[in-house]
Amino acid sequence: MRWNRRAFIGTGAAAAATLSAPMLHAQGKPRVVVVGGGAGGATAARYLAKDSDGAIDVTLVEPTRSYYTCFFSNLYIGGFRTLDSIAHSYATLASDYGINVVHDWATGIDRDAKTVRLAGGASLPYDKLVLSPGIDFVEGAVPGWDLSAQDVMPHAYKAGTQTALLKAQIEAMPEGGTYVMVAPPNPYRCPPGPYERISMVAHVLSQTNPTAKILIADPKPGFSKQALFEEGWQRHYTGMIERLGPDFGGGNVRVDPDSMEVDIDGELVKADVVNVIPAQKAGHICDAAALTEGNWAPVDGHSMVSRLDPDIHILGDATAQGDMPKSGFSANSQAKVAAMAIRGALTGSRVFPAKYSNTCWSLIAPEDGVKVGAAYEPTEEKIASVSSFVSQTGEDAALRKATYEESLGWYEGITADMFG
Repeated sequence: MRWNRRAFIGTGAAAAATLSAPMLHAQGKPRVVVVGGGAGGATAARYLAKDSDGAIDVTLVEPTRSYYTCFFSNLYIGGFRTLDSIAHSYATLASDYGINVVHDWATGIDRDAKTVRLAGGASLPYDKLVLSPGIDFVEGAVPGWDLSAQDVMPHAYKAGTQTALLKAQIEAMPEGGTYVMVAPPNPYRCPPGPYERISMVAHVLSQTNPTAKILIADPKPGFSKQALFEEGWQRHYTGMIERLGPDFGGGNVRVDPDSMEVDIDGELVKADVVNVIPAQKAGHICDAAALTEGNWAPVDGHSMVSRLDPDIHILGDATAQGDMPKSGFSANSQAKVAAMAIRGALTGSRVFPAKYSNTCWSLIAPEDGVKVGAAYEPTEEKIASVSSFVSQTGEDAALRKATYEESLGWYEGITADMFG
């Protein structure tokens, strides 16, 4: 079959080494291929295998052998977690749930033939396909920066080696040095994430480098939990953090990785660490398979099925679905709805009306945790928020400590839900 806009072969990724080869599919069973092993993909694969009790042949395609959660990666930067504590294996999904875990890059989708092409040359047939590829960055979003500069000015918005690099740079800052964050425009992964990161950087510097300065160049007029973060920064890190919003040039930024300079609306800032978090879009495989409109992949909120292909479900950060934020909790919630819909379509099992939920916790300082969240239901147009909550300014220390401890329990629970 001719490969066209609906079926592509990735050229750069095709050169990547195959980490393991897929097993043969069981004969006679409907086949589901899941691309991406994060909060959406791992959860979908596990629920499909678990709830179908072996009636569906499930293959999970993920190039890495260890998954580092983006959620809680800021706590690693702040010294509250180790890197190993946010790393997770796929071994239990394979051994206990019978999922065929393939460590390789998915480089192509032929939507007509219903196959996924792998970098190693294999081709996986599917009856239903789940895409949970996370994010990629919009090329040219921050003038002067592209992926070739990520080892000098890290984004650290895909957890793992980038997170470790940023932490090392922060710890190596000279006395009185300057940390600059270029914050992303909406929409992007984890709306409170950049500002929790600022809190964690300030926590480290307040202990080891108290005369250091933190500067945020922000293109947005406001951000998630703004009042809570700014209250916390004033309480814990007085005078250390300055944010420049769009009224003060925060949306007009250029960087120079060679000189480690940041041009903010014509004013040059010499920095010791520059954390560039660019504008984001759906993982490349969605766009290349013609499943996006603009930067994101539109889906039907009743089942997370693509609005452009009825045999493909898309989850998490890559989607344009409505009111839900791009978060690990959201992806996990969406994965369960998609798995139920797919199981119903392939095995005739009962499908219940979709409901979704999300909570985002953030740590501002030791035992000073805050949260925001909501419940959601689908409409014909989108996934819509039906109720919400948020921490309040002025809360006492006991409540903030309890909120932080709640987040620790949630982390253990969601990672068990993802990986078994």
